[in-house]
Amino acid sequence: MALSKATEIRALSDQELADGIVAVKRDLFNLRLEKAVGRLEKTHQFKHARHKLAQMMTVEHERKTKQSKEAE
Repeated sequence: MALSKATEIRALSDQELADGIVAVKRDLFNLRLEKAVGRLEKTHQFKHARHKLAQMMTVEHERKTKQSKEAE
């Protein structure tokens, strides 16, 4: 699984982006549980999930700052 591209994330709507952030956070939680139990085999999934979460949160922050600047 390759790392996601920022252009793919920027194409999402605001609601899809918010839902995606919640889903990735849930995935990270599940990965931590699997690691604690000792069932996690593919440890690179942490890197991919954190990377995707960071991209999504960055795009969300960009949109919020853009909206606040337009409102002024």
